[in-house]
Amino acid sequence: MVVLVCLAITVSMALVVLWQWADAQTLVAAEPTIAATADPTVALATPVLSVRRAPTVLSREVNVTQFAVDLQPLLDQVGTTSCVAVSVDGRHVASKNGTLPVLPASTSKLLVAASALEVLGPSYTFRTGAYGTVEDGVVAGDLVLLGGGDPVLTTQAWITNGFQKYPPINVTRLEALADALVTAGITRVDGRVLGDGSRYDDEFFNPTWADGIKVTEAGPYDALLVDDGRVGGVPTSDPALGAAQVFTRLLRDRSITVGQGAAVGTGDLTNEIAGIDSAPLGDILREMLETSDDNTAEMLVKELGVANGTGGTTAAGLAIVTEQLGRWGVPLNGVVMVDGSGLSRENSVTCDALLAVLEHGSLDDAVGQGLPVAAVSGTLQDEFVSTAMAGVLRAKTGSLTDVKALAGYVPVAGGSVIEFALVLDQPGANDPGVYRAVWEGALAQVFASYPSGASADELAPR
Repeated sequence: MVVLVCLAITVSMALVVLWQWADAQTLVAAEPTIAATADPTVALATPVLSVRRAPTVLSREVNVTQFAVDLQPLLDQVGTTSCVAVSVDGRHVASKNGTLPVLPASTSKLLVAASALEVLGPSYTFRTGAYGTVEDGVVAGDLVLLGGGDPVLTTQAWITNGFQKYPPINVTRLEALADALVTAGITRVDGRVLGDGSRYDDEFFNPTWADGIKVTEAGPYDALLVDDGRVGGVPTSDPALGAAQVFTRLLRDRSITVGQGAAVGTGDLTNEIAGIDSAPLGDILREMLETSDDNTAEMLVKELGVANGTGGTTAAGLAIVTEQLGRWGVPLNGVVMVDGSGLSRENSVTCDALLAVLEHGSLDDAVGQGLPVAAVSGTLQDEFVSTAMAGVLRAKTGSLTDVKALAGYVPVAGGSVIEFALVLDQPGANDPGVYRAVWEGALAQVFASYPSGASADELAPR
């Protein structure tokens, strides 16, 4: 082995010297800013079999033990009803109550997002179509507006109404479908505009939600949903009907006559006159995670059921999520999901399960990149301001009465990534004075201190 290694080094040095010599022949002598050719022996001072050839791994080995010690102040702030778990590059570092079932709030969207990305794929899109029989620019009979489960189908008026703290992003504009009908030469609809949301069942609200959550926080939702089920800002009793009413107005604004108004129902789907597709799923996931969009989470769950052939229901979709988590080896003891948004207080999760999902994924995939950034975007735009985590930490937030959760990633020098899950499930946890003492105190300080020893850059080959 020694002989072979020496031979390999000798050949490598010879090739490098040859390459340096050939490269030097292309230099123009008149250019004084070009430095002299580097000594190849300096570049190869680190042996081929040195541990410096894996600086990230070496840095982690050097620093993880001390990191576990440094995490103790954070662990000390987690009470008996809450939990925390931390790893570096998928290697467990420290935890407290990691297997304790707690209320996840909106961090449950991480489970939905990761499963949807795996099952549906990042390029998956949602199509909304207009169907009917056309004769000389006239739709003879009803025009069917068929919902394809697009959770961000919206109008310009809804985006700019100022009612929403986190307006939708990466939206599909319903105006584009109305414009497409104009381009197709449609001037009149003899019958009705039928809103068809039959892709999903007609459960518009999760039955476990408290009355104060319905409409205010989420719902009504269906496979055909426009402007979050609002017409002129007012919630509708049936999302498909509301969508048909909004679309009828858009058609009339474009001088397309609608003879019999809007209704809910199914019709002839033989001929698609026009259709519009959503942005790819990766962009939809960013919309859901960054703004914590509850309707999007609930609709994605039902879409998983459709994609699996078991039906557009919450139960069918959640079965797919649970099955996918099991395939990844996520510990499911203590994990109970009854909705996709995390609004139900009948949900439970463990910090170990959240951490396992993050470890299976990546900071660089659609879920990791879709997370809000501390002090910059979405539900974290007002958090970690003036701390070392500003612009660095990416995480999903979760908030319910007496619950405050945070789970995500922190990239560190040299390429390593801290994965973490923290759920405060205790009286007053959602009070900023309570959770910020943990988030911007112990958590931000200890995460900023890693690595406390040599970084991957310092341990790289020399």
